[in-house]
Amino acid sequence: MPADPAGWVLWCDAQLLVIDKPAGLPTLPDGYHKEAPHVKSVLEPLYGRLWIVHRLDKETSGVLALARSAEAHRSLNTQFEQHTTEKIYHALVRGDPPWGTFSIRLPLRANGDRRHRTVIDPLQGKPAVTHLQVLRRSAGWTWLEAKPETGRTHQIRAHLAALGLPLAGDALYGGKAAHMPDEALSVPGAARLCLHAWRLVLDHPVTAERLTFSAPEPAGLLRILASVGIVDR
Repeated sequence: MPADPAGWVLWCDAQLLVIDKPAGLPTLPDGYHKEAPHVKSVLEPLYGRLWIVHRLDKETSGVLALARSAEAHRSLNTQFEQHTTEKIYHALVRGDPPWGTFSIRLPLRANGDRRHRTVIDPLQGKPAVTHLQVLRRSAGWTWLEAKPETGRTHQIRAHLAALGLPLAGDALYGGKAAHMPDEALSVPGAARLCLHAWRLVLDHPVTAERLTFSAPEPAGLLRILASVGIVDR
């Protein structure tokens, strides 16, 4: 990932800015460290006022769309609320699922426990669907494609944990089972979630053109994948 934020840009016009967000940068200000860099504080000096449309967790990398006008913000918000966008993530999980494809349908409730996690809640949870596909397996680790049909907070992380497939690096949802493999602990950039927003498909907020944006896995994540045999070194 380039150090220069301008190098993150996948698309830029008067209405829409799409970036490849690096892991370690929060989308919004941290509630406890409001002065710490975040997406808007880094990009607004270069691109003017920006509106957040959707979020990626701090330690998640990949495609993130931002609006550059109030009109674009309204259009993009509607698309995400009505689930007409398409989001595809790649995830490294601990475990070897017995299936090649699987759809998990478990209702989720955000901020559902003392640790402020999203929890499975059949009574008060909101409907949530995540479609999963195995991409590659290696020595007890699996590289998955995750396609959320809905957009609940921490949806992929909570659903994977519920399946007994904790996301690598996700101590909040996976506990000790989510610890990075020993082979990866010395890899630069290993202190991150092994979750990457690989592709985003949406309609341009003004022209309505269907647009597809993709971001390759960053070098640090590829080194982690190589350390467990998911990709070649």
